[in-house]
Amino acid sequence: MSDITQGQSLRPKIKLSKIIKSVPFAIAIMLLGVAVLDVAQLLAVIQFAVRAFLGTLPFILFAVLMIGYLKATGSESMIGKAFEGRETQAIFLAALIGGIAPFCSCEVIPFIAGLLAVGAPLSAVMAFWLASPLIDPPTFIITVSELGLPFALSRAAFAVALGLLGGFVVKMIGKRGAVGDPLREDYKASTCGANKFKGKPKWAFWSEADRVSVFRKESVNNLIFLGQWLALAYVIEALFVTYVPAELVANVLGGEGILTIGLAALVGAPAYLNGYAAIPLIDGLLDQGMSLGAAMAFMIAGPVTSIPAMMAVVSLVKRQVFAIYLVMAIVGAVLFGLIFQYANGFVG
Repeated sequence: MSDITQGQSLRPKIKLSKIIKSVPFAIAIMLLGVAVLDVAQLLAVIQFAVRAFLGTLPFILFAVLMIGYLKATGSESMIGKAFEGRETQAIFLAALIGGIAPFCSCEVIPFIAGLLAVGAPLSAVMAFWLASPLIDPPTFIITVSELGLPFALSRAAFAVALGLLGGFVVKMIGKRGAVGDPLREDYKASTCGANKFKGKPKWAFWSEADRVSVFRKESVNNLIFLGQWLALAYVIEALFVTYVPAELVANVLGGEGILTIGLAALVGAPAYLNGYAAIPLIDGLLDQGMSLGAAMAFMIAGPVTSIPAMMAVVSLVKRQVFAIYLVMAIVGAVLFGLIFQYANGFVG
């Protein structure tokens, strides 16, 4: 009897610990902190996060429905096999597509989850992951108008180059067995696990109840998992934009020299606001004496490793994959910043 009582008394504590560790609880605590310390900004923070999340929601829905469909039809293995023996071609294609894809650093996350879930090689996924947030048609046009055509073209070229660099580094690491299954266990636990549907895919899966069940469960679980982590990412971004003024970033990144390029990459990682707001900020920094190399380093590191992007990446992949992602972004930003600085100095 005492054992039963003790077991019952422990259950509320276990449930409470799960609640405290949950993503919705973290979001609630952040918003509660704003309500207590600066209630005047609460509505603005919520509106920013909601607008950003709704902007990404169509991409999330498309991705989770795609994952659900592939799982329910049993066709995911076909996609994985399609990459066998074609990893190099896949890296080049992923980097090129990423260079023109209209996704920001968070909008690309659901597609990355889908690619990894169906067995696409991590090297190709990394190439797309690194290249995609850096440039897209609207950002290219705005960059041309604010910073000039040479800067915009160079940024586009560096986006593809960063994707290729990251893809081939991951391929080399993978051959040595340093990177296994990239997905986090809690993300995999949110799905149905190994696909039980073998053999020829059944494209019209809705005629079988068990396949419909798999589709529903995969779609809902992926939507909840990705949705809550991206919501947390956007709340953090809203707090950053609200309480870290652009003038502070400008004061830190003003000046020239190689050290400034490295600093721009490091500061650009967490300090990046968004693809459109950063362009006029960089224009102002250039007017204040910032070097072109530092500006390029900031524009490369920022979109890939902004706070919301890093939060989303951490939720999805294991720590060693996240470390590769982060190192490649910062090293690539410094490298291409130095190249851009030297090219302009040499030409000038």
